[in-house]
Amino acid sequence: MATKPTDSGATTGHEAELWAMADALRGSMDAAEYKHVVLGLIFLKYISDAFEEHHAAVLAEWGEEAAEDGDEYIAENIFWVPPEARWPHLKARARQATIGQTVDRAMAAIERDNPALKEVLAKDYARPALDKQRLGQLIDMIGNIRVGDAEARSRDVLGRVYEYFLSQFASAEGKRGGEFYTPRCVVKLLVEMLEPYRGRVYDPCCGSSGMFVQSIEFIRAHASGNGNGGRARGDISIYGQESNYTTWRLAKMNLAIRGIGGQIAHGDSFHNDRHPDLKADFILANPPFNVSDWGGERLAEDKRWRHGVPPKGNANFAWVQHMVHHLAPRGIAGFVLANGSMSSNQSGEGKIRKNMIEAELVDCMVALPGQLFYSTQIPACLWFLARARQRQGEILFIDARKLGRMVDRTHRELTDEDIARIADTYHAWRTEEEGDGYADVPGFCKSASLDEVRKHSHVLTPGRYVGVEPQEDDGEPFEDKMTRLVAALREQQAEGARLEAAIAENLEALGFGLRRSATG
Repeated sequence: MATKPTDSGATTGHEAELWAMADALRGSMDAAEYKHVVLGLIFLKYISDAFEEHHAAVLAEWGEEAAEDGDEYIAENIFWVPPEARWPHLKARARQATIGQTVDRAMAAIERDNPALKEVLAKDYARPALDKQRLGQLIDMIGNIRVGDAEARSRDVLGRVYEYFLSQFASAEGKRGGEFYTPRCVVKLLVEMLEPYRGRVYDPCCGSSGMFVQSIEFIRAHASGNGNGGRARGDISIYGQESNYTTWRLAKMNLAIRGIGGQIAHGDSFHNDRHPDLKADFILANPPFNVSDWGGERLAEDKRWRHGVPPKGNANFAWVQHMVHHLAPRGIAGFVLANGSMSSNQSGEGKIRKNMIEAELVDCMVALPGQLFYSTQIPACLWFLARARQRQGEILFIDARKLGRMVDRTHRELTDEDIARIADTYHAWRTEEEGDGYADVPGFCKSASLDEVRKHSHVLTPGRYVGVEPQEDDGEPFEDKMTRLVAALREQQAEGARLEAAIAENLEALGFGLRRSATG
């Protein structure tokens, strides 16, 4: 199953074909419900493929008894799949009316024998609302692809398919679907800017675990010392929390298919912080924008609000201060927020932002282009906060609104070149003295002093600081240009007068002549 990656890692080809077939089998089922049907089966196919391949090898070398010993698989980081959950067993029964119960039993058996998957897999395939004929067709379709054998794992076929399906469901569901999916290019930009080589990585609203998956991919891509002197060794610990139960299940599956371990808790990070003592070296997050019903009235005296009590009607600065609270002494955080967070003065938000700036926490602000997200049309930005900042008294502003390319009529993505340009600018600014690696670029980036930010009333919108991109001189002499422009203006005025006279004549013919003014 070949894949054809785009610059930002999105894929086309068989993933798209598989999605088209799966979507055709959805019928009238809501995308939010169908998502778990499809992704659960794809996950089951993956672990069955990996199991069957290793089973064949053990069987050939050691015999039947060893091949049915679960320890043989655990040692190789492969899930043990009991006989009733293996894909051939399901496929042989795909056309039976009881296929729903067969799949449910398979899921329950896998959870029973693999504690890491407890309460993660969907077990409601037998429900009457799920068309069993379509379910059987879906099993047949998924059975035609190899997603879990060694070759497929080496090319991360399942990771590609899984991520592609998540993005397509996000698009199909609109706002609700996008709540658990952050576009790959945005995740990649955050990861490339933060460079989480080692340490504790935390996401308090981890959705489907995209931040963690991309962090691991970043480590693997740089593990050979590609431009980093061999610093990337993959020595990271993952901590996350997700309040939506079904999304938490997606997150656990997303990590499991890649063999990534992590402490991913289910619960509300504001009211039931499952990692209360964690101090993270890196925090990456995409909190839901402008949430009004976050229960802030019950947390007015919370110890996390060191820079001001966040408004009860908007959780943006509750998320920000929650992340600051969990930062290690030399930690750094990068996260997505709505653009309003950069300038709002409502309900004390401006005071919180000012206090954070004056506390030397704000390191960098990035204005993103529009149409990147499936979940919202609200313009978004990236915040970067850091303790023990290297550039005290300055904040880097990057205006990336003109970057990216349209991938369809409604969605834009940042290319690898765009991501590299933004990340390289940030790294140069953080590590080099001005003039020796970093330089302001009008219209794109500016290192602004704290005094300059104060003059702008602590507003953090990059457009206020970076200025205007210089216009190229077209070489046309000023006198010639003005003569040409004036001539064009006169032509347009004459055409306007002609059209106005024609309209008046038509109205006159219809008996609605324009009355002349008293001076006319």
